[in-house]
Order: sequence, then structure tokens, then C-alpha cells
Amino acid sequence: MGIVKSKFNKLLSDASTRNRSLLCVGLDPDPAKLHNKDVLEFNKAIIDATSDLVCAYKPNLAFYEAMGIRGLQILKKTVDYIPKDIPVIGDAKRGDIGNTAAAYAKALFDFYKFDAVTLSPYLGYDSIEPFLAYNGKGVFVLCRTSNKSASDFQDLEDNYGMKFYQSVALRANDWNSSGNIGLVVGATYPEELKQIRKICPDMPILIPGIGAQGGDLELSVKYGVDKNSEKAIIVAARQVLYASTAPDYAEAARAAARELRDNINKFRKL
Repeated sequence: MGIVKSKFNKLLSDASTRNRSLLCVGLDPDPAKLHNKDVLEFNKAIIDATSDLVCAYKPNLAFYEAMGIRGLQILKKTVDYIPKDIPVIGDAKRGDIGNTAAAYAKALFDFYKFDAVTLSPYLGYDSIEPFLAYNGKGVFVLCRTSNKSASDFQDLEDNYGMKFYQSVALRANDWNSSGNIGLVVGATYPEELKQIRKICPDMPILIPGIGAQGGDLELSVKYGVDKNSEKAIIVAARQVLYASTAPDYAEAARAAARELRDNINKFRKL
């Protein structure tokens, strides 16, 4: 049985179809690298330049929190500025239980108005449930992350030889009764991505790590898409945001995003 098309999944699918895109631009501004030191205006320029080329945007909260209160205000205004027909994934990687998890969900969904968020599953279902209660919102569970030391825990095996990341994928399938769960799987681990797509054939998979981290774009597309060559969300941040640090940064970002979008499409079976 296929996954229910939740409100988030439909928003994602519609944007992907409209823009012929599996590209998600990470809005992770580092003020030290920006030609335009006004971070909000920089974000707006990037959005204006790329909004017809992407299937989603993904602001990482850490970059805004590092700027203090001003940064959180910029984050809120950035989310508000993104066209409503493009999903926004809040990369928060939250992981807590009870009232704390409920408070995180309220902040991310009710205040910032993200369409989806990233979560750590380490504390189990208790840490995910408050987010699933928000009907129509998406939840991306960290499964096989792109960093080098991901294997410290994610490759640990249980008594039956199943690795931790595989257990996460199976549990996510069990939890996905409303069709609003996806997984985060790094492009730096294509064989694991291939395995996870087999375990979760219908889930959206958020795939970071193709740029500075060195992930293989072709394999990320080949192993990440579903049977319809959809539901892979390929994330690029630095290679788009900093395609130029000169006054033409927005034009350069558009060119980089278009090239990425088109390269991704070359590897899809459309």
C-alpha cells in the first residue's frame, strides 16, 4: 500500500512537478561570507533568483540562532517571504520528550510556520509523536546522516545483525500511519541510501551532502528516488549561496541552482 499523500507531501509533489525539480536550497547564511551584509535581503535575493528552480527550501536554524534575537527575526521573515506554494523545511534536528517536544513543535509549526522539520529519533517515539500531531505537517527523521562519524552509532548492530539506521527506517515506517514522515539520508553514503529506499519505498528522503561534503549526485538521485523518479529532495546550500561573493551573487546563485536542477534531472528516469 502506498503512502498517504499528506498536505506536506502534496505541497512537495506540486512544487517538484511545477518546477521540474528535486533541488532543495539550504538557506544557511554566514554573514562573514556575504557580499550583501544584510542577511534578510541576501535571503530574499536568493529566493527571488531560485524560486522557479526548487522543490523546497531548508533553513538551518543554527545559522540564525548564532546571530541572536536579530537572527531569529530574520528567520521568521525569511520563512514568511518564501512563496506559499514552495515547502519550507526547518532544519532543527530537535530531539526531546513530553512537554519539551510539544513546545518545540509549537514553536516550529505555529510560530515559524515551517511545513516540515528535521528530528532526531534517539529518544524514540515519544520525541516524534508531538510533531506528528500537527496534521498536514512533515517530519524528517534523521536516519543515516552525512557526517564522517555517523558510523559511531548508526552502524551499530543488534543481536539480529540489523544496523541502527536500518532500525530507524523500519520504525519510521511503523510510525507513518498519517503519511507525513520522511527520512534524512546523506549523499555521502549511497549504498546505505539504496538500502533505505528499499525499506521505505514511498517515503520522501531528504538528501544533504552533495556539495562541500563530497556526496555523489548521480548515485544520490539513482538510489534516492522512488519508483516514479520522485520523492528525493537533494539539498545544496554553499554551492548555491556562495556561487559568487561579488555583486552578482544572486545571478550566480540562479545559474548554480539551474545547473544542479538540470543535472539532477539527467539522472532521473522521466
